Amino acid sequence: MSLDSGQIAKIAALSRLKVAPEQAQALEQQLNNIMQLADRLSSENTDGVEPLAHPISLIQPIALRLREDAVSEADNRSANMANAPAAEKGLFLVPKVIE
Repeated sequence: MSLDSGQIAKIAALSRLKVAPEQAQALEQQLNNIMQLADRLSSENTDGVEPLAHPISLIQPIALRLREDAVSEADNRSANMANAPAAEKGLFLVPKVIE
């Protein structure tokens, strides 16, 4: 897939980017290079390849640094609910939006 100058202008407008005319040609080439790389990657056969949790795990096993699952703050439900416009039984009441 290749992008033309009209598509580049549309992408720039949607991104709220102001692209100077002298930059447009270089930007078009760079984006087309990215699109070519994506096409090459998607054409590769990945059958039987397990997804990685982290790229480094391909080289060496890694241990995820997970923190202990412990309560770190006191229960502030009553203070949090004090600002609610409507509440019942500790739950926020909201208008029905789906009929």
